[in-house]
Amino acid sequence: MPEQTDRLTHLDDAGQAHIVDVTEKIVSAREATAESCVRMQSSTLEAIADNVMPKGDVIAVARIAGIQAAKKCAELIPLCHPLPLSSVKVELVPDRELPGFRIEATCKVTGQTGVEMEALTAASVAALTLYDMCKAIDRGMTIEHTRLMRKVGGASGEWQREHHD
Repeated sequence: MPEQTDRLTHLDDAGQAHIVDVTEKIVSAREATAESCVRMQSSTLEAIADNVMPKGDVIAVARIAGIQAAKKCAELIPLCHPLPLSSVKVELVPDRELPGFRIEATCKVTGQTGVEMEALTAASVAALTLYDMCKAIDRGMTIEHTRLMRKVGGASGEWQREHHD
């Protein structure tokens, strides 16, 4: 495993925030997967599954919102590099045990910096959109466990979360 540094990379020597210079970094294929869960009433989950929500197709709208969010990540997170994403996949999987949805977002790029923030942003915005589409019937929903699950590429290589909740 690569050695971790105690230096914060987004601060210069004077302590000022700056975007990290990746000019000298090697271009490589990079991929990241993040997840978020939306817990809701069982009746809300069934209404989504039956596609009878007042605002329409919740899953399709949340998926598109997640994809759009990944593309806009650098506009939302101040020190993120704008990336030419080659792939963004957002899946919303019903989970009756939650009850709710598990959202998984995977982003890919060939570049000089990773796509973890794009995957996390996609999962987060898809979860927020699902909430927005369903709040009229279930204001008690919660968004939980937004986290990086896996990343591949770059100098640090591969990382995978060992424990899933």
